[in-house]
Amino acid sequence: MTELSISQIDRSGRLRRLAAALLLSTSLAVTVAPEPAHSQFAVFDAANYVENLLTAIRTLQMYYNQIQQLQNEAQMLINMAKHLTTLDYSSLDQLIFALNQINVLMQEVQGIAYDVQAIEDIFAEQYPKLYEETVTSDQLALDARARWEHSVDAFQHTLSVQATVVQDVESDVLEMQQLVTRSDQAEGLLQAVQANNQLLALQTKQMIQMEHLMASQYRAESLELARGATAEEKARVERQKFLGDGQAYTPEPVQVFD
Repeated sequence: MTELSISQIDRSGRLRRLAAALLLSTSLAVTVAPEPAHSQFAVFDAANYVENLLTAIRTLQMYYNQIQQLQNEAQMLINMAKHLTTLDYSSLDQLIFALNQINVLMQEVQGIAYDVQAIEDIFAEQYPKLYEETVTSDQLALDARARWEHSVDAFQHTLSVQATVVQDVESDVLEMQQLVTRSDQAEGLLQAVQANNQLLALQTKQMIQMEHLMASQYRAESLELARGATAEEKARVERQKFLGDGQAYTPEPVQVFD
């Protein structure tokens, strides 16, 4: 209804031209019209007619300006509503699920866990800096076997974490495409911000996965290095046991009886 009234009015330019044409015609009519005779008929007052016409035009122009203002305010409210529209898509559940998978793997680690006190206790027992001379060969063999199992478990755990991260790469690519598309198609500021926040969440999830992967990789490498260092100490003790006190064996003299 508002747009139809404005189109009928046809802007203020036509109104002004119409008013000018009426004024000109009225002025000509007043100039050429003879002096009216005194009679019983009403006399046409051209000046009053022009004044009333101008008043009507100004009133109409005022209404037109008010309509324009209302239209602008309505459009402003529509734009504000778009900026407050929330994004109808969320990747939070998928990101949390992927991180939980990594967390489960990190908690189910075999051998030496990610615990400071547990690491200190196991290293003091199975990765000694110095073996006592009284340690038995059986104990040396048992410790070496335990260290080997720790290294194998650590490398297996690292491969499991790597496989989990690689499997998530394809889903991360699809998720990134979805979020970028949603961001490009955002109707307002809030939708664009929410899509951008989810992209940042996806990037954060990938960084957390990389931290877990690096932790498992460094754990495996550290255990292997520690195993090598302890193997040197084990070899020293075994060599010492083999050599003994270093004194040559001297057989006792044989007694000869007559």
